[in-house]
Amino acid sequence: MTRVLIADDDHLMRAGLAELLSYDDTIEIAGHAGTGREAVDLARRLRPDVVLMDIRMPDMDGITATGELTRLVPATKVLVLTTFEQDGYIFGALRAGASGFLLKRTRPEDLIMAVHTVATGDGLLSPSVTRRVITRLAQQPNPQYSGGPKLDQLTAREREVLQFIARGLSNREIAAALTVEETTIRTHVKRILMKLELRDRIQAVIYAYENGLIQPAVH
Repeated sequence: MTRVLIADDDHLMRAGLAELLSYDDTIEIAGHAGTGREAVDLARRLRPDVVLMDIRMPDMDGITATGELTRLVPATKVLVLTTFEQDGYIFGALRAGASGFLLKRTRPEDLIMAVHTVATGDGLLSPSVTRRVITRLAQQPNPQYSGGPKLDQLTAREREVLQFIARGLSNREIAAALTVEETTIRTHVKRILMKLELRDRIQAVIYAYENGLIQPAVH
């Protein structure tokens, strides 16, 4: 069972999400929170697998709560679910340690899939959010790559896979590009995350850009 805590200050939204997720027999609703602070307190007590986190909440906003959660309950994954698509919210949530960022207009079946994806330790973004993340990172000034010790731990193939990840390719697409099995790519991804001490592939994207592994787009 995947245990989910729903954090949203809208009572109807919490009820609707609970009903939607109940259609999947492998998902159990661990609890409900109406504020960011309540979400952190309940997560520490209930230890859910995933927290569905709204951003705009009283007492403590969802981004601050995400940072607290990833620090205090690192085994619990945070999936941000919000109406708002501003860059500040997206990057704030990801830097706080969120494993996913979805919009509330997401299709029900995609939300259920996202809960399972995040629970297994992978990261997930709405397609429109992925494009914004890649575009924003690619436009940022690129620091001079100096061969940091963590990146130096990667093999040539792992570095190549990381570059593909940073460009937004899925494991299947990377496997096709390199003419290898998808299981091989999954193994590479796991090793990359372990060596770079990253939570998921979303943080790998940010890491690759911030450490100069990917050259910014030229316009």
